[in-house]
Amino acid sequence: MGKGNNRIVYRNENHQWANKPIGSGRASSLRDTQREAAVAAKGMLQSQASGELITKGLHGKITSKDTIPSRDDLCPPGDKED
Repeated sequence: MGKGNNRIVYRNENHQWANKPIGSGRASSLRDTQREAAVAAKGMLQSQASGELITKGLHGKITSKDTIPSRDDLCPPGDKED
């Protein structure tokens, strides 16, 4: 998977949860909760032909990595954490 299809969810300095493509300088969306940001990121990955979703906790440590298949993938990867 290309670097452009990977996303990260983290808490920013304004205490909002950011959904951002890795390598981008700007978040795609800001949400009030980590869950809302992760759902938004997952939807974007599904529409962009899959990618890796990395979620960081309150203190900046990675808490989850998940491969998200595209909506059209007939054989999705089996490493989902959900």
